[in-house]
Amino acid sequence: MDATLKTVIDGELVELPGTIAALRASLTADRAAAFDREIEHLPAAELPAALVRWALAGAGADDEDEALFERLARGEDIGAVDAEPGSGGRS
Repeated sequence: MDATLKTVIDGELVELPGTIAALRASLTADRAAAFDREIEHLPAAELPAALVRWALAGAGADDEDEALFERLARGEDIGAVDAEPGSGGRS
């Protein structure tokens, strides 16, 4: 069984490619070429974040994020919590 990344998008559990080879194989030829150009020159410390970004591209996460940002821009309460340690309250 190939390694996978798991996340929840729009309330559904989604499994994404969890290896560089599987991720690359899931891309179109044009996107695979762009992936190769980026990944082979990326500093090692930035590799995990870039792989997650590439795996999430086209998975619907961007649409979900955009909808959340639109709600925030309208001032809607999205149920976020205060990030300060020990605050325990909602913002």
